Amino acid sequence: MLDEASTAHASATTAAVPEARSMNLVPLAPLAPSSDYETVRRAIEFISMEYQRQPSLGEVADAAGLPPAELDSLFRRWAGLTPKAFLQAVTLDRARTLLAEGASLLDASLDVGLSGPSRLHDLFVKHEAMSPGLYKAKGEGIDLAYGFTPSPFGRAIIVATERGLAGVGFSDGTEAGDRAALDDMIRRWPKARFRRDEAMVAPYAARAFDPAQWAADRPLRVVFIGSDFEIRVWQTLLRIPVGCAATYSQVAETIGVPKAARAVGAAVGRNPISFVVPCHRVLGKSGALTGYHWGLSRKRAMLGWEAGVLARS
Repeated sequence: MLDEASTAHASATTAAVPEARSMNLVPLAPLAPSSDYETVRRAIEFISMEYQRQPSLGEVADAAGLPPAELDSLFRRWAGLTPKAFLQAVTLDRARTLLAEGASLLDASLDVGLSGPSRLHDLFVKHEAMSPGLYKAKGEGIDLAYGFTPSPFGRAIIVATERGLAGVGFSDGTEAGDRAALDDMIRRWPKARFRRDEAMVAPYAARAFDPAQWAADRPLRVVFIGSDFEIRVWQTLLRIPVGCAATYSQVAETIGVPKAARAVGAAVGRNPISFVVPCHRVLGKSGALTGYHWGLSRKRAMLGWEAGVLARS
């Protein structure tokens, strides 16, 4: 064993994100240098794949490519908890079982060894929707600033308008990776005017990836640019707290289209504001992680990082 949108309106509207009450949710760290991400990612992936046999710290360290003591220190610094605590908090078979059984947040949080359902810290967000006409016009007339920044999940691209955060995506850290990440955003709104402006987007990155800045009295403003249906789905994702998960079917039921789970899945996959709008907290009907636009390993890393935030709250 280890040793630790409601439809989008033509005029912008704002609303504080309500707490999740209508979905059966299932429970699933400070910033670290981006160079640590690959090592921690390897450790998280190994634990996530080998959890059933409860691998030792030595085995996890071998998979991550570090001596055990160094991995333990790095993991604690990156996630705020040890590899053992991570293994306990995000044991995927238990999460799958709890999700399938519709366990309450209380039962699930206690079952995976968390301290209970005391008010969970979350990324408080206020959102507004751009005119549907702007989306149909493929972003024509919109000015979008972008820049790149380190994040707990590797190099990130941040896209913003004067009204708020509009996009978050990820790069593999290479010049080609940066170009691919930018191209991904441009494909969403091909007629928008993109300009590189690191200074403008930096504050959004700081707010998104630093849990100390997640505060209800200083919400992060995001701007949705999508179809009416997509915006309804993305608004619903904002109601899934840190440490919880929902299925595509549950999201579909919440927005009043219970037979549209597949369409919901497509909308989740087109979410342009990754992590902030937590599409990574949506699982398959069986509780399986399923795919993720920015890579399944990154999805696992996000869930693990959030487990660290939850454990320290």
